[in-house]
Amino acid sequence: MRRTDAPRPGSTRRLLVWLVAIATMAAALPAGASSFGSPELTCRRSWDLIQNLLKRHISFRALNPELKERAIDAYIEGIDPSKSLFLASEVDKLRRDLTGVFFGIQNGECETLDGLQADLVKRYERMEKEVRAFVSSPDYALDEDVRLILDPEKRGHPFDDAARRDLVERLVHFQMSNYLSSEMEVDKAKEKLIHRYELMTRRARELEPRDTYSNFLNAFASALDPHSTYYPPEAVEDFEIQMRLSLDGIGVALSSKDGYSIVERIIPGGATDKAGVLEPGDKIIAVAQEGEDFVDIIDMSLRDVVSMIRGERGTKVRLTVLRKADTTERLEVEIERDKVTIEDAAATLDFEEVEIGGRKRKLAILDLPTFYGDPDPSKRQSSRDVRDLLRQVKEAKADGLLLDLSRNGGGKLESSVDIAGLFIRDGGIVAVKNVFQEVQFLEDQDEDIVYDGPLVILTSRITASASEIVAGAMKDYRRAVIVGDDHTFGKGTVQSFIHQPGRLGAIKVTTALFFRPGGASTQHSGVAADVVLPSLFATDELGERYTPYSLDSQTIAPFLGPAGAQNGIAPISTGLATAWKPIDAGLIAELSRRSAARIAQDEEFKKIEEQLAKVRAEDDVIHLAELIRERKEAEAKDADGTTDETVVDGETKGASDADASESKTPAADGDDESYTAPEDEKPTPQRLEALRILADLVELEESPRASWHASQSASPSESLSSPQ
Repeated sequence: MRRTDAPRPGSTRRLLVWLVAIATMAAALPAGASSFGSPELTCRRSWDLIQNLLKRHISFRALNPELKERAIDAYIEGIDPSKSLFLASEVDKLRRDLTGVFFGIQNGECETLDGLQADLVKRYERMEKEVRAFVSSPDYALDEDVRLILDPEKRGHPFDDAARRDLVERLVHFQMSNYLSSEMEVDKAKEKLIHRYELMTRRARELEPRDTYSNFLNAFASALDPHSTYYPPEAVEDFEIQMRLSLDGIGVALSSKDGYSIVERIIPGGATDKAGVLEPGDKIIAVAQEGEDFVDIIDMSLRDVVSMIRGERGTKVRLTVLRKADTTERLEVEIERDKVTIEDAAATLDFEEVEIGGRKRKLAILDLPTFYGDPDPSKRQSSRDVRDLLRQVKEAKADGLLLDLSRNGGGKLESSVDIAGLFIRDGGIVAVKNVFQEVQFLEDQDEDIVYDGPLVILTSRITASASEIVAGAMKDYRRAVIVGDDHTFGKGTVQSFIHQPGRLGAIKVTTALFFRPGGASTQHSGVAADVVLPSLFATDELGERYTPYSLDSQTIAPFLGPAGAQNGIAPISTGLATAWKPIDAGLIAELSRRSAARIAQDEEFKKIEEQLAKVRAEDDVIHLAELIRERKEAEAKDADGTTDETVVDGETKGASDADASESKTPAADGDDESYTAPEDEKPTPQRLEALRILADLVELEESPRASWHASQSASPSESLSSPQ
């Protein structure tokens, strides 16, 4: 039965047509451009691109003082990410000098930007000269006692020239240590380091005016929100390669922040996922091709970093990584490049047998790493795969289901709607508000409930975008218990990629917002867990709300359908029998109580809590001697044939409608290989506890509430890790 008393303009098909129309809309020719030429990026045409971004953005529709200030700050951040070129007083002057830049661009006058670029060349020349003199001195020696505040935002710009030179020298010590860690001779390390600064100066000299305007446009786009971007013509091809996942690589999505290349997301089924050597939040500081020396990539453009990491399938690349754990560790990892296929990222199903209330019960675990789907609807789709697996769950007479979305960074919007509909009879799944403030609703189009038993959904800070739609709908319909990090990533925005004419590149701009059936946006808050589990990803470094200039959350009127109404959510009585036992506050409280008691005794969770406490207490200062000591200890372990096992409980943001730095939904590339997890791969403590919570849920739904405190079905000592 379909609810008809609430307005529901449009269907899934209509909305998808609408989104495609926006994403493929050809931008009008810039004012004054000839329709017969191939326009190139100039100062005057930069203004047209600024207007194109504003015309389509969901929030900013005009150039106001706040946006101007944000754009100027973003531009300064972009030209000096390590805060080693400008003094604090010089930055203040630079902000004042740039206040009229928009008026100048509007009139085709970019002398301020051109002059700043010339000044940057001089600053790079000065730094190159200082570094050359410092390391070439006969008295130079690596100072292992040097300390450095890793985050440039926390250390800020130097206040005087002496402090600036001191910062450069500290950076040099860490960079030299990076070279020396690979057994490089000191003289060779000095030569490599000087060459690195020579390259930085050369890149600054070789920048053309259009590169300067491109950098400013990208800063302006990023000031709108974290996911809006300007792409020069050379970068458009890179973006489209990422969309197709057609290039061999290591299977990670990278972003650039404060001069560091940061692992944002690990692509399920990719080379890195299989190797298990990187984690979201890792800072890559150096890259080495197979058989070659490391190249320091701090302050290198993200596009150049990506081109170094990419390569032919079967070749290897080595990375030097900074990882924040108890302390900041430095690791060297080697990854063999490969392709990602749908087979690699496909949904999988396992079963666990546990004892609940004196009876053997079967629990199903459905792992969905991404919402994949071939553009051809007749070919493989995640929604069909999940439907088939849920039918297997029913046929196996499983007593409960754990849907693992903890690694799921998103994917096809249509697939997320279809998959959410497999657990309810019908009703609204997600709403999308566009730039015209029009709201369209996507509903479950199938009244069939494929699985109606006890359901737990495992999430994390990595769970983003389309996966937040599924988790949010199930929470609002009280259909499932959400377990995991305190909240999911919190990306509730939609982007459109719009090609510009001629050689003007393209823009990616945020054009819409997602909303859950209860009316709340997934933006910022994401989906809160009903039962929170300790996790190393629950930090202020992961999540939409912690990114600069992220859009505020909004709300709309709830649009819960009959499935919600029959479970007492919407004020409508349909007379239908309840298709499942709705999750209520009392049930959540008891599940939380039992889980907290287990976590307090669990050694894995104790370690996580201790690591989190140390991270919170850190002042983000890294000690070079500590890095060197940890490297030597790691080398000694390798020599003994022993290694520390790293447990990874997920990955970070990256839906198919997210950042340009993110890889997109996998598409079949002709490979027949599929990835099977090693039999001895250790489940994360979060998944094990989620299974115990599912066991509790099965027991509690079959027991009178008066007996709930009498037993605790699943203890930490029970084996929940062997597939049956």
